[in-house]
Amino acid sequence: MGIENATPGILVLFFLMLGPLFYYIEKAKKNKNLYVRKIAGIDAIDEAIGRSAEMGRPMSFSTGLTSISPTLYAVLGVLMYVSKKAAIYRNKLLVPQNNPEVMAIVENVVRDGYRAEGRISAYNPQNIRYLSQDQFAFASGYQGMMHRENVASAFLFGYFAAESLILAEAGKQVGAMQIGASVSPEQVPFFICTCDYTLISEELFASSAYLSRDHIQLGSLIAQDKAKLIIFVLLIIGILIATVKSFYPEISLPNIERLVTATYSEVYEYLRGI
Repeated sequence: MGIENATPGILVLFFLMLGPLFYYIEKAKKNKNLYVRKIAGIDAIDEAIGRSAEMGRPMSFSTGLTSISPTLYAVLGVLMYVSKKAAIYRNKLLVPQNNPEVMAIVENVVRDGYRAEGRISAYNPQNIRYLSQDQFAFASGYQGMMHRENVASAFLFGYFAAESLILAEAGKQVGAMQIGASVSPEQVPFFICTCDYTLISEELFASSAYLSRDHIQLGSLIAQDKAKLIIFVLLIIGILIATVKSFYPEISLPNIERLVTATYSEVYEYLRGI
């Protein structure tokens, strides 16, 4: 089905999905404890931070090969949370970087995390380390850093490619507790094999709302789930109609595709005929 313009049916669907967004954002303003399904990998972040603090060893947070993108924005919420905890527990937080533009943003986020907890004097910009823009040179630098610093907890959040297993194996070698989260389906199996916890695909995008309880992020997360439910119900209805029509072609049932693609003039003529 191809739709070149916004038809009345598309506008109706648009508002059906937009309505829950504003409703749940307003609801989240009044109640930040709205129910969100528990995700073990996100709950384990506090455990990993606490483990590092108890052992007196550093933490590492890598955004992998993530460029400036929606994935990065999702990751930054988690980085802000981890940097705040690092400031509270006075723990060393290493943030190896692959992209100079991302590094500038990451520096500001980590600094803001320390400032939010009143520990800006403990912030050390030398811990935000630029390794290399080359994929495997970055992986090699990451390996060396993990071994030299004897990292206790490692967070691998973002976009990863062929270097994913190299990074995760480096953490495994030093006995670090690792939490991986990737939007790359091909890399998820490697994280599952080598990390203690793994967030799969959209769970990464939910992590920031889950941790921060920000009303806009939290409301948007819940509303998106409701919108997916609406789409799922429409798909089921369409499948049922198509199935019934295939067995009983003489039965007159509404054509979902026709309802969605009908133009304004066609809708106007239909309403005139009622």
